[in-house]
Amino acid sequence: MKESLISPCISICKVDPVTGYCYGCARTEIEKKIWRDEKTTREWKLKNLDEILNRMEGWQLSAFKESYKHKLENGISLFKKNLLKNERD
Repeated sequence: MKESLISPCISICKVDPVTGYCYGCARTEIEKKIWRDEKTTREWKLKNLDEILNRMEGWQLSAFKESYKHKLENGISLFKKNLLKNERD
């Protein structure tokens, strides 16, 4: 079984109307669909991760890296964790 990659979605799913990139993960809607396709290769996903990191800069890049790292380590992005916490409070 091939090793899968965790989606770069960090639960901030709003698209910039100018660039067409998601504010959270910097992917296009087409790239999001490709990620969900079971036929998408690990190589394509790794390349896409590099591409989206290159699209980001400044606070967006820092926030993404922190939240994605948290998602990789804990199974949930920081944004989603805080959102769920606020719903319980």
